[in-house]
Amino acid sequence: MGNLPVVFGALLMLVGAGAFAVLGHHPHTLIPAAFGLILVILGTLANTPDTKRRMLMMHIAVTVGLLGFLATIPGIVGVLRMAAGHTTAHPDAARVQAIMGTICLVFVLLCVRSFLQARRLRTLGA
Repeated sequence: MGNLPVVFGALLMLVGAGAFAVLGHHPHTLIPAAFGLILVILGTLANTPDTKRRMLMMHIAVTVGLLGFLATIPGIVGVLRMAAGHTTAHPDAARVQAIMGTICLVFVLLCVRSFLQARRLRTLGA
């Protein structure tokens, strides 16, 4: 399970680096990379035989993913408005936020699914 945040963190780091390279060297384009770095660190710390520590790190990682998704809702709304033919003040920022939000949402959903499966296995085994 500790590999999941590492993979999604790497994806977010690629998004941040790509946005930084393509859209210009603006510090705010590195926000996805910062979230990704945090997920990579938490995923690395979750790769441990200690069950309690692994659970803690994964719960912190899913919280970071959820915060990443919630922070990008304005960008997702902006992309939806652009798809409907309206204008947005910062279309490139909205696109990057939508990509980050989608990655974070998928990560959170996969983590919640895994948490539910682990809980079912614990209750069946007890």
